[in-house]
Formats: sequence, C-alpha cells, structure tokens
Amino acid sequence: MRPTSLGRVSKKRNRRPRQAAKSRRRPRPQRGPLRRDEPDLVAQIGAAMAQDDPLPLLGLASTLMAVVDPRGRNPFGPPVEAPDRDELLESLLAVALPETAALLAALAGLSGDDVLGRRVLREITERAHPIPSWLVGLPGSVAGARVVELTHVLGDGDNLLVEATLPGGHRLTAVVYIDHNLGTLVKDAFVLSEPLEDVLAHLQTASGDDSDLVVRPCDPADARARITEAVRLGSISFPPFETDTWPASRALVEWMAGLLPSGGVGYQQSGWDEAALGDLAHRFRASPFADGVEDPADLLSVLLGFGADYAPGDPLRMSPVVVEVLLLDRVPRKVVAPVEDLTAVPDLLRAFVRFCHQERGIRPALTEESLAAVDAYEPEYQELIRTDRPQGSAGLLAALGMLDEPERDYPDIMLDALRRAVGGDAALDAVDADPLPAEPFDWAAVPADVHARVGEVLELVDGCCAELLDVEYPDGVPPSAGRHRGGRPGHLPPPQPGGHRSGGDLLARRACQLAVRPRTGHPEARGQAPHRPLRRQWQRVAAQ
Repeated sequence: MRPTSLGRVSKKRNRRPRQAAKSRRRPRPQRGPLRRDEPDLVAQIGAAMAQDDPLPLLGLASTLMAVVDPRGRNPFGPPVEAPDRDELLESLLAVALPETAALLAALAGLSGDDVLGRRVLREITERAHPIPSWLVGLPGSVAGARVVELTHVLGDGDNLLVEATLPGGHRLTAVVYIDHNLGTLVKDAFVLSEPLEDVLAHLQTASGDDSDLVVRPCDPADARARITEAVRLGSISFPPFETDTWPASRALVEWMAGLLPSGGVGYQQSGWDEAALGDLAHRFRASPFADGVEDPADLLSVLLGFGADYAPGDPLRMSPVVVEVLLLDRVPRKVVAPVEDLTAVPDLLRAFVRFCHQERGIRPALTEESLAAVDAYEPEYQELIRTDRPQGSAGLLAALGMLDEPERDYPDIMLDALRRAVGGDAALDAVDADPLPAEPFDWAAVPADVHARVGEVLELVDGCCAELLDVEYPDGVPPSAGRHRGGRPGHLPPPQPGGHRSGGDLLARRACQLAVRPRTGHPEARGQAPHRPLRRQWQRVAAQ
C-alpha cells in the first residue's frame, strides 16, 4: 500500500452554408445588469477564471465530465434517467455568459472531440466574450518529454507522473496510481499546478526518502498505453473506486495522457508457464524454508497459479496486501478443498513469504511486515473456511454485494439483467437467433436539400456493416437520420475541402459506434426504453 499512501500524502500538500444556418440560430438570452439569480456554478466558473492558475477551471470541467460520464453508472442496477454530456453542453450553450463560454472551451478541449471543438469555437467566437487566451489555444498543449514511474520494491502498484505544458507556459503534473493487486487499474489520481520535477521532489520528501521506493524513467508512449488501459479497467470495475480526486480528475488525466505519443506497450504479464512454476515449486520445497511445512493437497500450486494468473503475473511478489487478498478472498472463495487441507495455508504462506523475499533480496523489515499480515488475517481466514460461504461466480457476486437477498441466486440476477437489456419479459421470451428483418431507408422525413449528405452517410454506414459487421446493423441507426431535429435542414456539416475528413465520414463513424453497442434484439421490443437512448444519441450527432 506504500504507493497509495505516498500519493495521499502528496495530495494533502497540498449541406447548408453558414449563411443559411445563421438565420435559424436560436435567440440569445439577454444579460441583465444584476446576476443574483444565476446558479452557483456560474460563480464557481467566475472564481476559477479570476485565478492565474488554469487548473481550477480545468478541474471544474473534469468534475462535470465525470458527473455525466456513463462509466460512473451501476451496470447491475436498473436504468436511471441521468443527464448526459450533450444535455450539459446544450444547457451551457443556452446561457450567453463569459463564464459559460469559458467552461464550454474547457469541456471541448478535455473531450478530445474535434467536432465538438469546432462547434464550441464557432460559438465563443460569435459571442465575443473575453476568455483566457490559454483556453482558446488549449488544443496546442504539449506533453512533457519526461515521464517518471515510482514504485515500491514489493510491487503493489505504480505512481506515474505525467506533465503537460499549456499555451502560455503553465505546467501541470498528473500523479496516477495504478494498483496491481486489484487488476492493474487506476485506483486514484490527482493533478497539481507544478512542474514534474517539483512534484517528484515533494513525493520523495513525503516518503521520507524511502530506500524501498524505486524511481525510474518510463517511456512516454508506454506510459500512455498503461494509463489508458488502467483507466479502462477501472471504469468497468464494480464497485468503482472513488476518492476526493477520482474519478473527478479522470477527464483531465485522460486528456494529459492523450498528449503523449502513441504506439507504446502497456503492462505485460511476467510470462510464467507451467514449467517455470513447476521449477519454482521444486526450488521452494528443496529450500530450508519448507522444512516441516505440510501441504498434502498441493495448495502451493494453487498459490503459485494465483500469482501467475493475476496482474502483474508474478508469483514471487508477496506483500502484506497480497497476503490479505489471498487469505480473505481468493483462497476461501475459489479453492474447493476439505477444511483440514485449507487449515494449513497460513503456515505454507509464511514459509513461502520467507522464500520469495530471499529470492528477491527484500530487506528483513519488509519480510516481517508480510509475516505480520499472515498473523493478523489468519483468525478471520480460519473462520471463513469453516463457514458456509458462496464460491465461484456466486462468491464474486457476494463480494460485490449482490447476494444480500438470500432468495436471489445467480441465474435470477442474470435474467433480470437480460430483461432490462431487451425491454421486458415479453421481449426476452421472443428473442431468437434469427437476424433482424431488413428495413428500407425511410426518405420521407428527409428534406430534399440534404438528400446528398444523408445518402453519403447511408452509403458509408452500409459499407462498414457489410465489411465488418453483418446485415442486422444497418437497421440499427440510419432510419433515424431522417428524424433528426424534426427533419429540419441546415444541421449537417458541410463537405470539407482539401481532403480533410468530411462531415459525412464523422457522422457515419459515430453512427456505427452507436450501432454496435448492446441494443434490443427483437422487433417487438422496439420503442422500449433500451432503444430510446440510441435514437436520442443519433439525433444529437446528426444535429451537430
């Protein structure tokens, strides 16, 4: 847990041309002389803009993006009506203030969405409100040349330090803690308004210049790959990890990582195959550490398998946290064996800890900490293996708090999830393996003056589905194109000259992304709640 506590110490330290579309532009609300009825958010934005430091405004934008991020919703819970990013943007676009213009620029910059960026740039240009110059130039930010990795010799996790320089020269540093015991995912992260060198010095001072802390350079491209994958794994973990700064800083961290060069390699498993594990087991049993240790059921092989199979795939890594995970979760939940065989696991673990630490050259004080963890968790472990407990998939659901009702078992939970996915019992009963029937494109609601652009999108979507997907997918999106914004013309992007990506290309790409998301599998379920978000999103994309 040392890298985690290290991070916490540091954190507490603190086809219509523009002329045609313009006539349809919504009326702007007028600003009155008094603003006492405006929401607190405007005051927060104003306070952030008044500072010389860009971080308060970027941090506020990142927090709002976390609020509307669908990754924060419970995947096992019922569908909830919650605001999404588009609704947030529309609410800001409807209020013509310098503060909303600044927040829109920050949101667009952090999103990495080129289409949104162009839309927001047009908006704030037309408003002509004064906003910080660094906000307008935010896409020109650059990553620092150096990325630093801090890890502990016991390898529970890594702190990755990534720097970004904004227009005007202001430097930000993100500290991202990636936990290996929980699956090599982001457990915490925060951003500081300081250069990387200063943050690194603070962290080392906060650790008391710990000799067990390893500081080394990390290839920037590899750092991007590691952070990106660790954020993804964290976003699909349940329950999610939440701290004072995470996931509030997620959008800002993802944006900073995205400035790093691509093409890197993420974390790799150590590559222990059965032969290597067998050799390790033989060396342990031949060592003096194994004298007098009983293991009639060969549970050593189980412990080695856990170490090799779970990130980062190192069976010799024996920290206090690894001991806790083994005794209080993996062995009781996953190992089906007689109690008399399981009883001996703590003694086996003590011997194996000593062996591993000698192999790795770990200093004796850290070995004693891991042994003390075995002593601390053994009473609870012995009680666990003697109780009637869920194991396997049921054990995982219990760990997630999903088996609190005794009458609900694993099949019931999965059936509930399927019912929600397809739109109810009737739709679930009607689901079969037959493809959805093909539907002709409905041109009736498409204005004649945008037929060419809609046809371009339709052709691209059909080509993608024919080459990469199957015949069912074209039915999932294009028919809604004729219904965007009530079929009003003037909202499709114009063609892009000079070989740049066209608006049709962007729309088609987004349409296919939406189509491959889980959706209703039977015609009778159409119009149910699970289908509506897909149509709403297509309408919003088509309207941009």
